[in-house]
Amino acid sequence: MPIRPHLATLLDDFRSFGHQKAVVQHTGNRRRVTTYKELATQAGRFAALLTTRNLQSGDRLILWAQNSAEWVAAFHACILRGVIAVPLDAYGTPEFATRIASDVRPSLIVGDATLLQTLPADWPKLAFEDWPATLPTDQAGPIPTLSHDTPLQILFTSGTTGDPKGIVHTHGNILSSFEPIRLAAQPYMRYERIVHPLRFLHTLPLSHVFGQMMGLWVPSIFAAEVHFETRLTAPRLIETIRRERIPVLAGVPRVLALLKTHLEAEHPNLPARLAAAQGISAQKRWWRFRDIHSAFGFKFWAFVTGGGALPGPIEQFWNALGFVLVQGYGMTETSALITLNHPFKVARGTMGKPLPGREVKLQPDGEVLVRGPMISPATWSGGALQQRTDEWLATGDLAEAQPTGELRFLGRKSETIVTATGVNLHPEDLEAAFEPESEVAACAVVPIETPTGPEPCAVLALRGTPDRAPAILQSANTRLAEFQRIRRLAVWPEPDLPRTSTGKIKRAAVTTWLASREANDGRSSASAGTDWLLTLIARITGEGLPTTQAQNQDLRLAEDLRLDSLGRVQLMAALEERLGATLNPTEFDNVETLNQLRHLITHPDYSEDITLPSATTPNPNTSNAQTPEHHHQLRSELPPPSTHIYPHWPWSRPISFLRAAFVECIALPLVWLFATPLVESPQPEAAAKPLAATGPMLIIANHVTTYDLPLLLYALPRALRSHTAAAMSGEMLEDLRRGQNRQPRWLNPLGPPAWLLITALFNVFPLPRRRDFQRSFAHAGEALDRGLNVFIFPEGTRSPDGTLAPFRPGIGLLVKQSSVPVLPIALRGLGELKTRKRRWFRSGTLQIRVGQPIYFPPDATEAAITARLHAEVEKLLATNQPEIT
Repeated sequence: MPIRPHLATLLDDFRSFGHQKAVVQHTGNRRRVTTYKELATQAGRFAALLTTRNLQSGDRLILWAQNSAEWVAAFHACILRGVIAVPLDAYGTPEFATRIASDVRPSLIVGDATLLQTLPADWPKLAFEDWPATLPTDQAGPIPTLSHDTPLQILFTSGTTGDPKGIVHTHGNILSSFEPIRLAAQPYMRYERIVHPLRFLHTLPLSHVFGQMMGLWVPSIFAAEVHFETRLTAPRLIETIRRERIPVLAGVPRVLALLKTHLEAEHPNLPARLAAAQGISAQKRWWRFRDIHSAFGFKFWAFVTGGGALPGPIEQFWNALGFVLVQGYGMTETSALITLNHPFKVARGTMGKPLPGREVKLQPDGEVLVRGPMISPATWSGGALQQRTDEWLATGDLAEAQPTGELRFLGRKSETIVTATGVNLHPEDLEAAFEPESEVAACAVVPIETPTGPEPCAVLALRGTPDRAPAILQSANTRLAEFQRIRRLAVWPEPDLPRTSTGKIKRAAVTTWLASREANDGRSSASAGTDWLLTLIARITGEGLPTTQAQNQDLRLAEDLRLDSLGRVQLMAALEERLGATLNPTEFDNVETLNQLRHLITHPDYSEDITLPSATTPNPNTSNAQTPEHHHQLRSELPPPSTHIYPHWPWSRPISFLRAAFVECIALPLVWLFATPLVESPQPEAAAKPLAATGPMLIIANHVTTYDLPLLLYALPRALRSHTAAAMSGEMLEDLRRGQNRQPRWLNPLGPPAWLLITALFNVFPLPRRRDFQRSFAHAGEALDRGLNVFIFPEGTRSPDGTLAPFRPGIGLLVKQSSVPVLPIALRGLGELKTRKRRWFRSGTLQIRVGQPIYFPPDATEAAITARLHAEVEKLLATNQPEIT
């Protein structure tokens, strides 16, 4: 099979793949699918836009966005036109992006609107959100001068200090990494047809060279689906793998560590089971850990990891469970891969063998030198391309060769700690000794200057209390040789060490902090004057931080920090994302004070470490000492786990047909007969068709009676009301389903059939008032993905007199996660009928006022969304609108 002349030929493959899924983007509570044909079309249209803007071959274009189908299309459009792409990390700072832009002088900057707005207003920018209205309908093809030597992109690897230096890749550099993998895959393609489509869960930024290999190049070999996931919490990743039937996860070692920690927390006996399973065959091992494989889905079988060294204990953990780990080694200068493990012939503990076309040699000190066509021929510095002159690339990495030809990574040459006795210590070896310690969230071993010379110091981020640190160090030292043992220790003041977007620990930041700490006689200076947890809560509530004096008090989340029930959902999601681990929802719901929240975060088993809050004020004379019997009593008082059911069967065609028939033939005629409401709109001549053509929406309204939903359906065009779902009180639905808590009691047996009828005929799903919000939001997102419009009553309860109550802030969170327009509707007259106990029958006083869809920009805050929606419904309730549709 001939080598491709350039990368633009990949778009021909995309067109041949047709309507096969290319990108599945998981953002918020939504799932967005883009096919290969759509990708090729988008790339061609954006290439045409570049032509109209007169971008020439060699011009630079900055890409600054989260992973998305638009990112992929924009990158391929640059390939078509010979424009040099400059991908930037979506988690990078605006200051760094500004420095890069000042250096490369881009002709255009494209990306997410929330990121682009942080740049100077006079720079040429185009947000992905504006593509539908901006891209031309025609497409542009590749320019004729493309070749292996054509510059493709500039990847900046510099930190936040010093002059940025970019690594320039050509088409030939990428093809030299891509083609060996493609050729090696050919003998297995007949088997791939059996499991097609191959799906990759992609957790790396596309601005990273390994992220590009697994997100842009390897999938095109198999016409694979790439699932982009940006929320790197273990439960979400596992749920996505299981639900989407994904066989391969591509991630950095940090992701594998997060998943390992989660499994160990969910299965406390897992270490003992792994120890007992040593030496058994792969088939028996798979059967013994079938519960773990079931959690991931039985199609999942492999991790592809790179971007950093994989600690031995993590590799051993996943291998022992029966999963395959494929490691690769490379760097930005080598356009990704130097070595790679064969997926079916993995050499454990190694980075694999050099790929064809790469020459690798080891210096006497173990440093890896490499040469070949994959090495970047130039760098970008000082506003221009600077050609490389050295034939061999000194990687700065240390490795040792195995007898079978694989390389085992030892560490970075620059990070090797040379002690006062002249011993060379590799931090990765020392850090691996802390991996088995369950209380260690992260560890970095960095040098510290002592009167006798440099010595290693372990900086630990702990899940437990700092007083456990000496015991942890003692335990870790038992796994190290005498010359490796660590005698100095520091505890990081936050839940995790600082990291890059690919999960690597920022050793320079840790070293700087440690030096500052020593200069301050051992006092931490990383968070002087701030509290990361209070700062996080303040960002969610929009309130200012408490005073320093108040920070020492046992602040109550609801009263002192103004954190309501849905604000707690945002806090829980933010904590899980920051900690990379799941929190027990039941235990989190019972946290009432800041001190209890700190205990929950730092203690794996919250219920056995602190007293759970009660509804009454605690007796100050009562001892805080807890007995095992008291802990058992506390656990028994916890609310039962959530049992809400989120049904999908109402979305089936037969039930949808039944529901449409019921609404059109029974519900709406009854509404007309008994209520005869007047339906009003501010712009009646433009209301019906635009509403129907808007696409899925969230529909909000004030909540007055149990009959609000049929009234709202009556006010909507048929094209909308025939595709709806509605959020209903989760507690009420649960009582109906279980046949309980009804008054009078003889109605309880009627609850289950009533639940079935309501669920089928109105497509309702639970929205609990206290917990499980994210599961409800996820169900709403699935409904929107299916084209259903979702009804929400943001007040959270029915108004006794029709007065509009404040909206719960969760509506802002739901709108932000869903990224759809919101249609406000106001029900007028119901409050008067309730308070005056007047009859409904053809009263002529009911009005339903339908607003216009509201589109929120991506940077709108949850609080601003909530306030705007409340104001819109309030305006509809107050204004006089004589027009009747």
